[in-house]
Amino acid sequence: MASFWFYHNGDFFQPKVTPWSAALYLGASMTITAFPMLARILYECGLAQTRFGTLALGAASVDNGVAWCLLAIVLASVKNSLSIAILAIGGGICYVLFAIFLAQPLLRAFTRMTKRDAGVNKQTLTLMLIILMFCAWFTDVTGIYAIFGAFVLGAVTPRGEFAQQIRQHTEFLTTSFLLPIFFVFSGLNTKIGLINTPTLWGITFLIIAIAILGKGVACMLAAKLAGENWRESATIGALMNARGLMELIILNIGLEQGIITPTLFTIMVIMAVITTLMASSLIAFLLQGTSYEKYSA
Repeated sequence: MASFWFYHNGDFFQPKVTPWSAALYLGASMTITAFPMLARILYECGLAQTRFGTLALGAASVDNGVAWCLLAIVLASVKNSLSIAILAIGGGICYVLFAIFLAQPLLRAFTRMTKRDAGVNKQTLTLMLIILMFCAWFTDVTGIYAIFGAFVLGAVTPRGEFAQQIRQHTEFLTTSFLLPIFFVFSGLNTKIGLINTPTLWGITFLIIAIAILGKGVACMLAAKLAGENWRESATIGALMNARGLMELIILNIGLEQGIITPTLFTIMVIMAVITTLMASSLIAFLLQGTSYEKYSA
């Protein structure tokens, strides 16, 4: 309902976007989860292999998968081409099935290569990076975008010495160079000066409130209804409410594809920053004094 009001009462969407497309896009961008951040927190807390961690990761992966499918539908509507949605959704399903049932057994060869060579050598690392780029390219071509292909590859990659050494070889480059560049790019697209009236600031705070209630609180209540205690339910809500990098990706796509205006882009970036910053403090507070307490904010 809020999206229809925004559509008819402000310069937030481009003229070629229909009300229903605007609603789907706003829903996708509000519900997407900062999956890398969520996975990292669970890993640092020692929760990644627990039932609670599996539940949180499963919820976030399904949530993000649906969000990307909604985005594909929006792009199909904006470009007036049903084939875009069919290619994105169909290609995504085929890619996931291929990764789980065919690629996962084949990737075990990397574990054997690591044991044979007493570590990950240059040839093994190069081959893995080539596979990574191909997976990212494939999902980008289908319209789900590169990050989905990379994530699925990471999910089916065998754990152990191979995965640990790959992370050691690539973590510094990604976290110290590539990731900051993307944030700089997003920052250049963010124009705070566009929010120059009390009405626009009011809409900004309204979107933040809707995002928290519609995602964080809703996920907390869903977890409680599923049988979790209040502390774990609130932790899941806080984890799911963080949007982080994933939000910036979907917002940049919306801006580049002519779905949203720079004004709405800026408002949504503010919402993403606030909800992501909230997550760290909330999670540290909720995990304090529990058996999960390994996380340092």
